[in-house]
Amino acid sequence: MPIDSLSRVDLNLLVALHVLLEERNVTRAAQRLFVTQPAMSKTLSRLRVLFDDPLFTRSGRGLVPTPRALEIAQTLPTLLNGVSSILENIDFNPETYEGSIEIVAPEFMAVQVVPELACALRELAPGITLSLSNINDTSIHELEAGTIDFICEVEKSLSREFIVTPLGNFTPAVWMRKDHPLAAKEPTLEDLLEYPFVQYYLLLADRVSPMTESRFDKTLARMGYRRKKALVTDQLMTALDTLHSTDCLMLATTDDLQQEREFYQIVRRPYPEGLEHDPFIPAVLVQHRRTINSPVHAWIKSKILDIVQGIRAQRGR
Repeated sequence: MPIDSLSRVDLNLLVALHVLLEERNVTRAAQRLFVTQPAMSKTLSRLRVLFDDPLFTRSGRGLVPTPRALEIAQTLPTLLNGVSSILENIDFNPETYEGSIEIVAPEFMAVQVVPELACALRELAPGITLSLSNINDTSIHELEAGTIDFICEVEKSLSREFIVTPLGNFTPAVWMRKDHPLAAKEPTLEDLLEYPFVQYYLLLADRVSPMTESRFDKTLARMGYRRKKALVTDQLMTALDTLHSTDCLMLATTDDLQQEREFYQIVRRPYPEGLEHDPFIPAVLVQHRRTINSPVHAWIKSKILDIVQGIRAQRGR
């Protein structure tokens, strides 16, 4: 039967047929389904029309199934059990669950959370495969379509279809190598502009271009300044290697990439006074409202929040 034809079938008839096959008696079947005997007889008539078969013949006080009814009896319990399992809330067991979770996040957020999340899944939920992609302009549409499960990103205005959970705030900072001439002081804006910058795109999805102005560039322009750019890139490791080997500066935050900061020996300095900027950059976890009752999504979300809380506590924030 074509799937479209199922919309014209009352699936309650299959439940009634299952009971009739078990009871082989109209009266007892009616009692189990809490209907009258005439109503049960009418249901049997509808079943005969649906299957184009008598299904049962009478013998004494009981019913004898036809060969067609016996064929149906072989598959009907499995079918009804499958429907029942769909309608029931099945307990989620991370140890036995098998599936995948797709997360989209900018690299500077992902490197802090995802490795620890992968370790937790390996230990607690080995059947879950984690998929990670960089954020792009279509990510929110993919979340809406169900292609991905979560987005980690900087907070922005979203419709009520999305559930937004705060992950904490990032504080802007200027990065430089530990032996940089400005590393031992609180640099002024004039000090910073003496050196070239690495412009690392945290969230830009399009192809990078030296002509693209960041918020920092626009702020400088309003103040009558302009910075020099030595490198424009969306590759984080390339940006850090350049910082490590040159006197370039880079705008990032005070509390991300802890391990990379130590490996590349990065020093962080606060934005200079008088430079207009947002003191905090709020990070959030976004999911679609359709997953609010999903046990696996709730479990993954709790693990992400635990990891973020642990990072904050470790850094005293």
